[in-house]
Amino acid sequence: MDSPWTVAPEPFDSPVAALLWRTYYTEVSDRWYLLHEGRATDPGELEREVAADTGDYLAAPGGVLLVARYRGEPAGTAGVRLLDSSTAELKRVFLRPELRGKGGASLLLTRAESAARELGAQRLVLDTRSDLIESRTLYTRHGYEETARYNDDPYSEHWYAKQLA
Repeated sequence: MDSPWTVAPEPFDSPVAALLWRTYYTEVSDRWYLLHEGRATDPGELEREVAADTGDYLAAPGGVLLVARYRGEPAGTAGVRLLDSSTAELKRVFLRPELRGKGGASLLLTRAESAARELGAQRLVLDTRSDLIESRTLYTRHGYEETARYNDDPYSEHWYAKQLA
């Protein structure tokens, strides 16, 4: 039986990538503000932050953005960028909420790990927040272990790493 999922590289600045980046950022930003300040993200702030992070670090030769599609429709992303010659960082792992629980997140993560290996990485790291329970569960289920802080992102609360075979 054919899978309804496909995952393929996508230019970081394509219209599909931009739409998914905005959707991802809106969700994680709103979740943070609702938890900490009881409000949704201010629209002006959202526009500034989305524009400030172009994702250019997900371009070749040191990065890649993968887009998952469900039945041909854009469904989610996973980005990988090299931090050094042997370590890559996982970025923008996201699946549209209505498509969660259908196997897409695991597929995206597996493909991102393969992409990291293709870039020459032997280790994959990521950061996330405490309120992103689904993400933390996904990473743990796939063999990621909490590790020491490796960046100074003010919103990060958990850092994970996985050795790539």
